[in-house]
Amino acid sequence: MSSALLPSTPPSADAGHSFTRQFSLPQALADLFKVRLVTLVVLTAAAGYLLGARAQWQPGLLLWTVVGTALAAAGAMALNQRLEMHRDARMERTRSRPLPAGLLRPATATVLGIAAAALGVLTLALGSGPLPALLATAVVLLYTLVYTPLKVRTSANTLVGAVCGAIPPMIGWATARDDLGLGAWLLFAVLFLWQVPHFLALAWMYRGDYARGGFRMLPADDPEGHLTGMAAVLHTAALAPIPLLATLHGLAGWISAAGGVLLTCWLLWMAMGMARRRTEASARRLFLSTLAFLPLTLGLMLADSGRGRPIPATMASLSAATVDASTPTANLGNP
Repeated sequence: MSSALLPSTPPSADAGHSFTRQFSLPQALADLFKVRLVTLVVLTAAAGYLLGARAQWQPGLLLWTVVGTALAAAGAMALNQRLEMHRDARMERTRSRPLPAGLLRPATATVLGIAAAALGVLTLALGSGPLPALLATAVVLLYTLVYTPLKVRTSANTLVGAVCGAIPPMIGWATARDDLGLGAWLLFAVLFLWQVPHFLALAWMYRGDYARGGFRMLPADDPEGHLTGMAAVLHTAALAPIPLLATLHGLAGWISAAGGVLLTCWLLWMAMGMARRRTEASARRLFLSTLAFLPLTLGLMLADSGRGRPIPATMASLSAATVDASTPTANLGNP
């Protein structure tokens, strides 16, 4: 099997380096499908489902959601690497990936990517419903046909990529609710805003590498880093009201709201540190902080889910309390 997957010629000279890497088919496929990143995508989709379903969650539906989302995301990752293989060969951090390293044939990556994406969408359509399948299709197409080409044209590609990464929790929510209500959009907002400081920190750390690959990241247009730091700070600050909105909507309780605000303040401090210093060390601290922020925030929402009171219910309770308070005390004991 490995002989069919391996190219008949060595890696392209475009890499500008001479290196060897021992072939391992499972590892090559894991790298092609970016298993670690797909795992994060799946966890956000699962969180979206559990927050949408609450106590009525079903293991079967959760499994369909997880498997379908994982396959669709893995397919998009493989197709992205196929489209960027020659640019990846120029970059230190990506030149050992299966395609630029010559471990897999480009045609193999294309076939596996299309097959995985199609199977993922089909899995969601059969097990989760048409709306989750439509959302997964949108992610695959947006990621491969819009985000990937934009990476070499404009630094705004980061925002398009953030849209792609913010849709998976909506897939889970749509599986549970069969709609895209306010709760789904609040989850979208968390993922969208979180990705900006997360990726800008990465782009600042590897700005030279991205430049060698020909990718137009914001640091390429902002060599001093002032705009990069400001963008990280503003998008992080925009996260602050979301935990409160989630609680007022009934998505989670006040413990989640308080914890979410504290976590956002901590992340904002890290973003401000990067904006002030603009060093690789400060960018790395922000990057690592974003890795901790997301699971902690979603974990708090899950642990405290359903304890918030939607605004209409809160207003109804206040109205009832007002009526009771205005009722004469003598009437309370009347039959």
